[in-house]
Parts: sequence; C-alpha cells; structure tokens
Amino acid sequence: MTRFRPREYCEAVAKQNDEGSNSLFSPSVVRETAIEFFVHFRRLTAVQRNTFIACFLGWSLDAFDFFILIFCVTAIATEFRAQVSAVAETIFLTLAMRPIGAFLFGFIADRFGRRPALMIDIIAFSVFELASAFAPSLHVFLIMRACFGIAMGGEWGVGAALAFETLPKDNRGFFSGLLQEGYVVGYLLAAIVYGTLFRYVGWRGMFVIGALPAFLVIYIRSKVHESAAWQQSRGAGEAAVRSGGMNIVTYFGSFLFLVVLMFSFNLFSHGSQDLYPTFLQKNHGFSPRVVGLIAIVYSLGALFGGIFFGSWSERVGRRRAIVTAALLAIPIIPLWAYSHTAPVLALGGFLMQFMIQGAWGVVPAHLNELSPPAVRGTFPGLAYQLGNLLASRATVIQARLAEHRFAGNYAPVLAGTILLVAILVALVTSRGKEAKGAEFSNTG
Repeated sequence: MTRFRPREYCEAVAKQNDEGSNSLFSPSVVRETAIEFFVHFRRLTAVQRNTFIACFLGWSLDAFDFFILIFCVTAIATEFRAQVSAVAETIFLTLAMRPIGAFLFGFIADRFGRRPALMIDIIAFSVFELASAFAPSLHVFLIMRACFGIAMGGEWGVGAALAFETLPKDNRGFFSGLLQEGYVVGYLLAAIVYGTLFRYVGWRGMFVIGALPAFLVIYIRSKVHESAAWQQSRGAGEAAVRSGGMNIVTYFGSFLFLVVLMFSFNLFSHGSQDLYPTFLQKNHGFSPRVVGLIAIVYSLGALFGGIFFGSWSERVGRRRAIVTAALLAIPIIPLWAYSHTAPVLALGGFLMQFMIQGAWGVVPAHLNELSPPAVRGTFPGLAYQLGNLLASRATVIQARLAEHRFAGNYAPVLAGTILLVAILVALVTSRGKEAKGAEFSNTG
C-alpha cells in the first residue's frame, strides 16, 4: 500500500472541489449517500442481512446495558448509602476489565468460531446484568460490574469480525458506519427506558430489563451462519487458528499501532461526551429535560455522521475519511463549547458528534481490514479495548482541570481537549497503513 501523504491529500481534495465532483458536501455525494442508505440492505443475501442485524443488535444492546448504569448512579448510591463517586468507580472498573474480555472471547472466536463466541458473550453480559439487579451490597455490585466489563469487552471484536467476514467488501464502509453507531442506539435506548420506566421499576428493575438481550441468542442460533472466512481458515489448517496469541506477537508492530490509534479515538469520543452534560448543567444551568433534549440531538448527529463518513470512505479511502472528519471538528469548537443558548449548543453538539462519530464510523472496517485473518476475532477487539483502557482516566483529568485551573468552567477544558485530540487522531491515522477492500476469505 502507498503511504498517505497529507500534502498530496490536500491537493487531491482541492482538485475534487475545483472539479465539483466527490467533494464532501456536494449535492451529488449527499444524494448518493441517501440513496445508498436505502438500497444497501436490498443487495444483501438473507444470510448477510441476518448476520448484520444480529451483530448490530448485539453491540447496541451491549451499550444499552452499560448506559443503564450511567443513568442509575445516583439511585444506586442512595440505596447503598454511598457517595456517588464510590458508585462511579464501577464505570472505570467496567472499562478496565474490557481488554480481558476482548482477549478471552476473541480467542474463543478464533479457535471455535465467531458465531458460538458471540452467543456465549451475549449470554454472559446478560447474566451479569441480571445479577447486578440483585446485588445485596455495593461490594457485590462492584464484582458483578467487573464481570460484566469482561463480557462487554468481547462483543465488539467478535461481532465486527463476524459481520465483516460475511458482508460484501464493496459496501463495507457503509456497514462500518452503521455498525459502530449501534453504540449510540444503545445510549438512546437506555435514555428512553430510563425516562419512561424508571419511576415504576427503580434501578433494580432497570437492570432486569437489561437482561433481555439474552433472547437475541435465539435469533443468532436460528438465523445466523458461521463466517465462511473463519471456516476457510479452519479448513486450511487449524494450527493457524490455535496460534492466535503467537500471531499477535508476530504482528506486534501493527498491533501496537492499532492500540495507539484506538487510544486517540477513545480520547476523541470520551473527551467530547462524558462531561458535556455536566458542562450544560453546571455552566449553563439547564434543567435535566433540556440537557436530555440536547443529548438526543447530538446523538442523532453521531448516528448520521457515522453512516455518512463510513459510506464516504468507500470513495476516498479509510484514512482520508477519518482525517477529514477529525480536522473538521476543529472549526466547530467555538459553536460547541462557547455558545450561550440551548438551540445553538444543540447545533454545535450535533455538528461536533457528526464529525467525531463520523471518524469513528470508519473504525470497524478499518481495523478489521488491517487485522491478520487468523486472529481477526482477537486483534481488532483487543486493540480497541486496550486503547479504551489507556484513555479511561481522561474524564477524571478533565474534571480536575476544570475544578482546579478554571474555577469550575468546563468550556476551555473541553475545547482544548478536542483541539489537541483531533490533531492527534489525524496525525496517527495519516501515518498508518490502509487495506480498503481487503479479501477476508484469504487465510494468508
């Protein structure tokens, strides 16, 4: 693959804009993207369609189970007579345990198949979600959430491998964007369930509802087939699959690069999302209802951005799409962090998450294309979760900076974070390789 050079990229984009074709927001590109959204599923076979639906729902419901905790922190602290900060530690613990799950379930996927690994993983995170509902003490609750974190860490890598080894390569960018935004769908589902049912069922009832994804296993068992690429890999020689851990060592340079890439991406996401509701409440005095409405608006921006840039990456390449989305986040910073009214902040949030999650929308396809076939169940998921682990204290650092350096003003901290991290994402991405359109059936 030829190395991506920023100067040549800028010249190419300028040429495209001058010619009036294939520019980012040209009417033809927007129109074609909208058309693709409706026709891509019709091009899939029944097996491909069922597989993608199962993987999308698995990721969405995994995120749904995680975000239930986010909404219930205060209620849990009240029942256990603990500080909110003590309950919030469960969030960090969940994130910290995710790399273990990525490795464990990734190994199962590489050794025994993507389909059984995904079913075991969904059952596991549903069981620990249900067990959390019956925790008699905060100590037991912490243990259950740690176990949930292990299961949560396995879903993304296994589901993405199964999806992209089944889907056609020419539409991979579109489905990458759609699959990644299952995380946003999970957030929206948690918000809707919390807003409508919490008053009736309480936090324990919320976690009981969170166990319902276990029924997805029935759908996978009856409708989803094993990855043909994995079967071909197994037929070519099971030794290659058994040596997955050794292959990670063999490709350590590539693996380390993906960890650094996902570290920058997780800073991008968490650095823009985790404290933004706090910023809206404390610095602008908005009510929970207004904050919730703004959150819905920027969540929709995230969803549309992931689909748009995922599709666009099929035209311009994975790296170019990521770099463009990351750099376009920078001029939105003043609107996003320094506006004063709810409608304008909502607009800023929509545009910011459109770009940030737009870059994220390319990630599932990009990571799977860069992963060796024999360890595709482990490689991308483990890199994702290790990068997430390295970035997991970012929110704490942001909060402390706002409290001690800016007298509780979150705007400069949020703005500075996005400025630095957007540049970091663009630089790291541009220095890496690209394998757009790689054949996943190849076992070499």
